[in-house]
Amino acid sequence: MNIVGKSMTGEDKNHIISEDYADLLFDYVDPQAIKQQFEDVYIQPINFLLSVVHVPVRYITNNTIMELGYAAMPSCFGLVSQSSLEASGINKLRNIPHFNLRGQGVLIGIIDTGIDYTNPVFRNADGTTRITALWDQTIVSNNAPEGLFYGTEYTKDQINLALQNANPLSIVPSTDTIGHGTMVAGIAAGNEDPKNNFYGIATDAEFVIVKLKPAKKYLRDFFLIPENAVCYQENDIIYAIEYLLHVFNRLNKPMSICIAIDTSQGAHDGRSHLSSFVSLIASIEGIGVTVSAGNEGNTRRHYYAKTDKTTRLNTVELNVGENEAGFSMELWGQRPSIFSVEIQSPSGETISRIPAGKDLTRDITFVFEPTIIHLDYQMVESQSGDQLILFRFDKPVPGIWRINVYEYGDLNLGFHIWLPMEGFISDNTYFVRSDPYTTVLALGNTVVPIAVTAYNHVDDSLYISASKGFNRLNEVTPDIAAPGVDVIGPTPNKTFIQFTGTSVSAAHTSGVAALLLEWGIVRGNLSSMSTVEMKKLIIRGARRDVDKEYPNRDWGYGILDIYNVFDSLRSGLVV
Repeated sequence: MNIVGKSMTGEDKNHIISEDYADLLFDYVDPQAIKQQFEDVYIQPINFLLSVVHVPVRYITNNTIMELGYAAMPSCFGLVSQSSLEASGINKLRNIPHFNLRGQGVLIGIIDTGIDYTNPVFRNADGTTRITALWDQTIVSNNAPEGLFYGTEYTKDQINLALQNANPLSIVPSTDTIGHGTMVAGIAAGNEDPKNNFYGIATDAEFVIVKLKPAKKYLRDFFLIPENAVCYQENDIIYAIEYLLHVFNRLNKPMSICIAIDTSQGAHDGRSHLSSFVSLIASIEGIGVTVSAGNEGNTRRHYYAKTDKTTRLNTVELNVGENEAGFSMELWGQRPSIFSVEIQSPSGETISRIPAGKDLTRDITFVFEPTIIHLDYQMVESQSGDQLILFRFDKPVPGIWRINVYEYGDLNLGFHIWLPMEGFISDNTYFVRSDPYTTVLALGNTVVPIAVTAYNHVDDSLYISASKGFNRLNEVTPDIAAPGVDVIGPTPNKTFIQFTGTSVSAAHTSGVAALLLEWGIVRGNLSSMSTVEMKKLIIRGARRDVDKEYPNRDWGYGILDIYNVFDSLRSGLVV
């Protein structure tokens, strides 16, 4: 990896983390064209598909979307959530001596908020660490991973040295102050602690951990994300996957990757920069990728409708709650129809229909309200090929906003609107007539990875807030349901509590994926196993209700059951 814009000196590396520089994502970068457009620019290729261009933040204006396209701005990702072994058939499988699978010889890759590496659930019986590598993107040093230029990489030897010290953080100062990453890693593969009723799944696997750095201020400000929200940016997650891939190749061990963070930004069709990259990685032999579906099913943050066949109009009613400082909202129209909008504030002031005909940006102000709406039309958004209308509400007054959506064309294909995900907007801002479907978050709409929803294993009921499918192209998602309600997991203060959400079910499934990788690759039963083959096995073995039709927009192909996966192989079927 090298820097095309300029050579990468020690001082230049600071632009990656500096709040004075913005990060832009491009599929292909012509260095000469970029340098003509921006002064003081640094181009950092991620891989043969993508590059990050670091430019001074003064170049990020309300015209950025119109000038560079929606996809150039990294999406903002947040956390997907705040006696499951028996339910998934794991204990039943382990009672068969030959199938006592525990993830031996397999790596578990976690991209999240970090890990409490001192926690006993992540240590061997002799006190040594089960973490083989840790990249903390937040710690500045001269020990960044090769080719990645920022953060600090810690080896197993360094972590073991820290664990022998009375003050471990003096040697390896990486922590997980939020606890989400510790929970995900623990549920996927933490050591069993029967006294606290805690049972990790792939208890013999090794961990590879990436602690993400927070999103930069310019990106938070652009998308009006609350200052206290846990927020990460797309390019740092792509770098994290590159790091996991490097460790996978270096150690030559299969890897189960769990991504339990996501975003509601984008077209919900699996075509974003990150989604495309994740699908590519998930297709590699020896890698299994699990993602969480999201917890947006009952939050009223999705709207879908078709316009009236006569008037070609549909009125969207959006309730904005008290003390909402700002938020973004995305309308995606199905091609080849063309959509335009008219906006009415709670006081009745109307902004006349803004015609669609080309890409444009406009700042909308009101006489009686302090609200400013930054509006962008993208007639053919570069990744989806469909029309995007991006609203950014700054200082929105509370009350009912009415958005008249007009459609031009003779097909009447309809449109979707999504508000930001949980954590990026208050619960009091929602659509009056919302739609609970097509609420699976961005990565959950990607074709190759295993998208997991959550259910309560005690009574086999779907988690009430679980996001629902299918995706915007009517492709099946989620794929499978796994335990995700009141599942016990570890915390950074060495206690155990109950966790709920689809990040819990994704962690559970990534542990099961590690068991499948042990059976398939380590034990040589299916040496070509990738996420593609793994998903087929999991779907075939899923437990299904005879009264439901599958694939199902709520349940995918059914409930995860690894015992049934292997039981189905006795029929002589092949993957």
